[in-house]
Amino acid sequence: MTTLRDRSTPTTKDRAALAVATMALFVAAANLRPAIAAVSPLVDRIRLDLGLSSTGVALLTTVPTLAMGLCAPLAAAIGRRFGLQRGVLIGLVVVTIATAARGFGTATWLQLSCAAVVGAGIAIAQTLLPAVVKSRFAERAGLVTGIYTAGLGLGGAVAAGISAPLADALDSWAGALASWAVLAVAGILLWSAARSALRLDDVSGPQGPATKGLPLRSATAWQITVLAALNSALYYCELAWVAPLLHDAGGYREAYAGFLLTAMISIQVVAMLAVPALLGERRDKRIGLALTTVLTAVGFLGLALSPATATWLWIVALGIGHGGLFTLVLTVPVSMSRDVAEAGRYSAMAFFVGYAAAAVAPVLVGALRDETGNFRLAFGLLGGATVLLLVPIAGMVRRD
Repeated sequence: MTTLRDRSTPTTKDRAALAVATMALFVAAANLRPAIAAVSPLVDRIRLDLGLSSTGVALLTTVPTLAMGLCAPLAAAIGRRFGLQRGVLIGLVVVTIATAARGFGTATWLQLSCAAVVGAGIAIAQTLLPAVVKSRFAERAGLVTGIYTAGLGLGGAVAAGISAPLADALDSWAGALASWAVLAVAGILLWSAARSALRLDDVSGPQGPATKGLPLRSATAWQITVLAALNSALYYCELAWVAPLLHDAGGYREAYAGFLLTAMISIQVVAMLAVPALLGERRDKRIGLALTTVLTAVGFLGLALSPATATWLWIVALGIGHGGLFTLVLTVPVSMSRDVAEAGRYSAMAFFVGYAAAAVAPVLVGALRDETGNFRLAFGLLGGATVLLLVPIAGMVRRD
């Protein structure tokens, strides 16, 4: 007797297509941080070459981050007009062109202009990729979100570790920054080649965070927003200033300081996957959020007070703590909302305010570095601000 094959059972061809689509998503995500992370280990060279203060050089991190927030509505419009497949491709092309243009000179206006355009390209791709996850990987959304997040972290880690040696080899920090266009080209080629596997040709983009009102009168929304804003601010301060701190206060060479930053981000990538897995699917995230917050604070305070002593301890604390915290914060809008629509409004509000905070924070750290001559006060304040996160975390109430 012949039985019909269960149509829900994936075939070998289906699995192969899924693997190709996942790889394309991972490589696309890996292109969304190198343009920012590559600056950190080269800060001292750039600052001296361009005659900038620490506040001024922080703009190379602040400008693309601010552009990422401001251009999110543009990303949504592109997704609706061209669909997810071509929308993400447009974002990668913009990142490629702007990154490559960094190699045309060392003028401050050129580098800041390229940074702004890079931020716009990142905004386009980054805004649309979660919709790709929901559309193509709905049955494996948790796993694929972890892979997507790991791609973000790994791209930043590699850029932080390799940029200083690249600058030495090319005898040009601008050339080192521009070299990350090669990775972006690889992302374009793979995303294009995976078109049939991604199955996104007829899928339009999301409505976008600017199309619906933000829940500005909701106490719950503000709790989530404060948590997300500081989480983003801490992340971009790490990208911008951990390596310079280790070079200035820790006495490490630029290349080794960049390696330590790479190690920290790599540990974060592992923690992004491991911490949620260890906590399971429980909706109440407060214990996990509190533990990872404390570890993150220990890392910042350790770097502030004793960067040259027990350096690896502080790096590991920041790696495990902020890696786990970063991923858990992304789950908070879902765990504290009543439905999908409310989760979307919470996320939209946290997104806009979060990127504003992420844009301002590195500049403030740079200003404190200029004023005091070191990073002790700035990183001490970051550690103290992290401890204060325990207040909104403790007040979180589940909505079942």
